[in-house]
Amino acid sequence: MSVERATVLDRAQAALDGGGGLVLTGHPGAGRSTLLSSLADRFTSGGHRVLRCRPARADQELPYLGLIDLLAEVADEELGRLPDAEHALLGGVLRRVTGATAPAGGGQLLTLRMALLRTLTELADGRPLLLVVDDAQWLDAPSADALSFVAHRSAGTGLAVAAAVRTGPVGGDDPVVRAVRLCPQPVTTLPVPPMTEPETAALLAEHGMAWPKQRASRIRRASGGNPRFALELARACGEDGGPVWDEPPTPTTVRPLPETLRAFFGRWLAALGPSARRTLLAAGTAARPTPELLLAAGFEGAAADLREAARLGLVEPVAQGPVRFTQPLTAALLYEEATPKERARIHRALADAATDPVERAHQLASLSRGKDPALAALLCEAAALARRRGDPAGAARLLLRAADHTPEDGAGGGSPGGGRGPGAGAVDLRLTAAEDALAAGDYPLVRRLAHRALRDCRTPADRVRAWMAVIDSSGQAVAEVSDVFRHALRDAEGEPGLLAQVHYRLAWRSWLAEGSAVRAHPHAVRAARLSGRAGDPRTHQLSLTLQSALEFYLGRPEAEETLDAALASPADQRVLYDHNGPAYLRHRRHLLHDRLDDAYTEMRALVYAVRRRGSPETLSQCLGCLALIEVHRGRCARALDLSRQGLRVAQDAGISQGPAWHAVAIARAAGGDLGDALSAAEQARRHSEDDDDRLFLPRALYAEGHIRLIGGEPRAAVRLLRRVRDLELAQGQGDPAMRRWQSDLAEALIGEGLLDEAAEVVGRTWKQAARLGRRSVMAALGRPRALLLEADGDPDAAVRVLRRTADQHQALRYPLEEGRARLALGQLHLRRCDAEAARRELAAAHRLFEQAQARPWLAQVRAAQERQTAADAPASASLAAVGSLTEAERRVARRVAQGASNREVAAELVVSVKTVEAALTRAYRKLGVRSRVDLTRAVLAAGAKRL
Repeated sequence: MSVERATVLDRAQAALDGGGGLVLTGHPGAGRSTLLSSLADRFTSGGHRVLRCRPARADQELPYLGLIDLLAEVADEELGRLPDAEHALLGGVLRRVTGATAPAGGGQLLTLRMALLRTLTELADGRPLLLVVDDAQWLDAPSADALSFVAHRSAGTGLAVAAAVRTGPVGGDDPVVRAVRLCPQPVTTLPVPPMTEPETAALLAEHGMAWPKQRASRIRRASGGNPRFALELARACGEDGGPVWDEPPTPTTVRPLPETLRAFFGRWLAALGPSARRTLLAAGTAARPTPELLLAAGFEGAAADLREAARLGLVEPVAQGPVRFTQPLTAALLYEEATPKERARIHRALADAATDPVERAHQLASLSRGKDPALAALLCEAAALARRRGDPAGAARLLLRAADHTPEDGAGGGSPGGGRGPGAGAVDLRLTAAEDALAAGDYPLVRRLAHRALRDCRTPADRVRAWMAVIDSSGQAVAEVSDVFRHALRDAEGEPGLLAQVHYRLAWRSWLAEGSAVRAHPHAVRAARLSGRAGDPRTHQLSLTLQSALEFYLGRPEAEETLDAALASPADQRVLYDHNGPAYLRHRRHLLHDRLDDAYTEMRALVYAVRRRGSPETLSQCLGCLALIEVHRGRCARALDLSRQGLRVAQDAGISQGPAWHAVAIARAAGGDLGDALSAAEQARRHSEDDDDRLFLPRALYAEGHIRLIGGEPRAAVRLLRRVRDLELAQGQGDPAMRRWQSDLAEALIGEGLLDEAAEVVGRTWKQAARLGRRSVMAALGRPRALLLEADGDPDAAVRVLRRTADQHQALRYPLEEGRARLALGQLHLRRCDAEAARRELAAAHRLFEQAQARPWLAQVRAAQERQTAADAPASASLAAVGSLTEAERRVARRVAQGASNREVAAELVVSVKTVEAALTRAYRKLGVRSRVDLTRAVLAAGAKRL
């Protein structure tokens, strides 16, 4: 499930906790039912009773069928407690009492509704109750009126109602308003988010279309992320798998929509007046439709037409900027249904009105046929402008059209980037379009263009350029294109500049696919030397940067000098905004030297620039790095937001997601939910393993091990972190600050009683860190050193080490690490029965974690504080209240009182964390307590026999 849909589920669950209402909205096929079912499953596993109904369109005319379905699982004896009159009416409506008639008149309707209110209230009193109404727009009116009556009179009962309602193709919000009336207050309305690219790919695979994820991304864009629409479009795709519904339509790219979608969108568009239809046709034909452009093109009623379309839900309300269709396929259908003459008139009107060179070139190209060098030159100029504006996808489309208007006998420009100006050959234009598509993240297009160029090109330079495009489009999954290197080396033979490009990528293959920084380093050195000799500043700067990164990782002192040389090289814009460039590596150097604010400033500036001009892969990587910096700086909420942004970019672009999921996992482990963090870490591991990415795999495994350690699972943490150690040492890691797994591994080993192995990890890492001056690494080793000293019978020395560790982290401005040290010191004082010192250190840790919004760590501090104060605190719950707990609630309460976390309790009882949380909530309510401290007091007061 995507981050967006998981977030909606989390928000939905939070909205319904304790009662209230929820309305999920979305177009047909958007996935409302799936989300509603997942939400119901969550509440079921959490101990709620869930009653469901899903009316169909034909059910609207069948009175009370919604109530019959909703209460189908309520036993007759549960209705038997009603007064006779109420029981007779409700039983008759539910077809459980023979001979009963439908309620007649206001008095009987009131009796029926009071019976329903009483029934649902009593059901909610014994066990939390959730009513689920899917496709609420089809609910029959008598059932809807009865539920609305209950909703307005159920405050404080704990009753929760979740409804899903279909929006569009008719305008207005009546279906949503009707659904809201079914729900108790407060009511939260949430739109169902569109599917992400991975979700789209998974959906297609489930239906026998196991396409590459990049190919599925075009289906997602065209469908607007709607599952049903995506399936229909995918089934209609030709063997080339290249739907064109996600691009501005032209006479050569128009393609009929599947009949089912034509019918749906046809009904939606039928409500448009003739003027509004013509205006929307023009808006869908323009590359960047604005009200000003439409007015200049002769559509005098554009403002009123757009308001009408917005009222019908076809476009977003237009305040300023371009017109945005709520569903891209409506624009495709309008263009498809227009006659050739209508299309030509629209293109001509837009071309004449356009003041923007990109828009004008797009429209003129749609009017032209055959080879036209003048038009090709105009398109090249427009592509250059689009590129400068930060729109590489638009630049690629314009260059492809320029190539179509360029004579093939002009192919073979031979110089990289030659297609960036007028007069280039068709092959050169397509290769430059491939490079722009690479920057835009359209990797299927990159490979398609590169392979066409390989068929047509005549020079080794063009062939190597095409091979490089294929390699670069593989992203982290460079192992998938290993055979390409052999062809590229053959074509580059004897040419230093071409060989430099190949060796640069061979260095990456050695590190990513083979997992060896030692083998990668000579390739990087050779690439830097060859590119310097050939006068290729771009490859030279990239190669020096990679050489420096490898030297930092290997712990070689020449890394600083190599990075300075890369930074001093002539700047290339593409390298400047690339995650493999020297500006990106400079932030890593700041981190190695514990200059957190400098690293943040560097990366924030880079993110700003990359948003405007860089590639999706670079943007995703930069956002992930910025999130990790914010974790170091103790800004967990900001880290969570940045990591989600980075993941969204990776998903939308269809690029490798391992690095993005790693950042999400670390951010969630610091400031989110540990269960969600673990899921993210597992995603990171799976993506890295699927891509055979040995560079990021250890990071994913570290995240998983780190989370297991925080969650109190040292055995699992040891297994994972040992694997990290083995992989990193095999790669040649010599600088412990590059990947900081060592102190966590040592702590996990100590937790499992493996003291000698832990001491060996601490000793080896300390020597490496001391040689390189990595102060924060040495400080972090203070925690396992203190644990080893305590195990060796010297707790006083352990206290001194932890105090020094906390002070060092404070001086270096690592608040989470300082908090961890103070938490460890407080726990040590507790074990020594020094209550005052423990209280002081735990309070300090609490302040640090609270300020950082570090929820998992804050929970650990609170648990330690509760254990400290529970023993001599007065009880607040009676023995009778304790006796009211169910067996499951008793087991959970007993383990929580003993200091176990929710995750630990879930693991012991073999249930979900949500089930533990629900049982704990019910125990709180029955015992009249509000915290784990109060619960512990109640348990102690009741005594072991009662629990």
